[in-house]
Amino acid sequence: MIDINKAIESLNWQKEPRGLYEPIEYTLASGGKRLRPTLALTAAEVIINGGLINGDAIEQTLPAALALEVFHNFTLLHDDLMDRADLRRGQETVHVKWNDNTAILSGDQMLIEAYKLLSDVPADKLPKVLKWFNEMATGICEGQQLDVDFEHMNQVSIDDYMRMIELKTSVLLAYAMKIGGYIAGANEAQQEALYQYGLHIGLAFQIQDDILDVYGDPKTFGKAIGGDICCNKKTILLLTAMETTDAESKAELLQWMMASDCNEQKIAAVTEIYNRLGVREACEAVMEQHTSLALAQLDRLPQNDATERLRLLAEKLVTRKS
Repeated sequence: MIDINKAIESLNWQKEPRGLYEPIEYTLASGGKRLRPTLALTAAEVIINGGLINGDAIEQTLPAALALEVFHNFTLLHDDLMDRADLRRGQETVHVKWNDNTAILSGDQMLIEAYKLLSDVPADKLPKVLKWFNEMATGICEGQQLDVDFEHMNQVSIDDYMRMIELKTSVLLAYAMKIGGYIAGANEAQQEALYQYGLHIGLAFQIQDDILDVYGDPKTFGKAIGGDICCNKKTILLLTAMETTDAESKAELLQWMMASDCNEQKIAAVTEIYNRLGVREACEAVMEQHTSLALAQLDRLPQNDATERLRLLAEKLVTRKS
């Protein structure tokens, strides 16, 4: 397997003007799980020669894997600005360390850089890869807009929420799997299995992210706890609470949602309501359901060391602390 961190480090950001490229270098150097490129490369490895590494085919997948990671980090710059988030991966977000305009412009350049990387995909594979990449990008924008819209809507269902996170989070993982497998020679049935694995892993991943935003440890989570509560975000925890609570608790929850001030008292009060209603346990059950659906897709793929790593990754993602 290619060392994705070294591949990312090899990208050249020592260019002028520094005000444009330094924030990109800062963002990509901050680490992260490298989940999207890892999924793309692992999907390719599953397909190639029954999981035996074929160096040429893995190398052919690398440009798409890097494009996916740069694109993902581009979305984070703009998401953090929209959410007015102060921390990402335990360090200052770009709009805090520099300013809003820098987050916008450096993010825009990251989008361009992602497509430049994508242009190195083998020519015979590029048309379909580009089509899927664009579908993925559109889905993410649609999901982000739904997330914004939900903040101002009184009636949002859990089904609405699941569709939103499918677009905002899951399609990136799903297309990472599909693109990686396709470049390596996956047939249509294998492409679909890879896509569905990524889709359900993405849903489980985002549900765990929502849970960690309330119950995580800031030292390991990498950002402040309770941000979703402060912003009245329609997460699966809030929606589950609204759909399962009694009238008294619902009125109390709505009262806290109407409070515009974000403080520890609001976070503690809403968390206590969640605890009282067993919201965390209910959401963890949904997360485990999607993990099981993802794992079932692996039975449709060649069985090898790479497939086993995908099984282990699924289990790791739903027990992560950051």
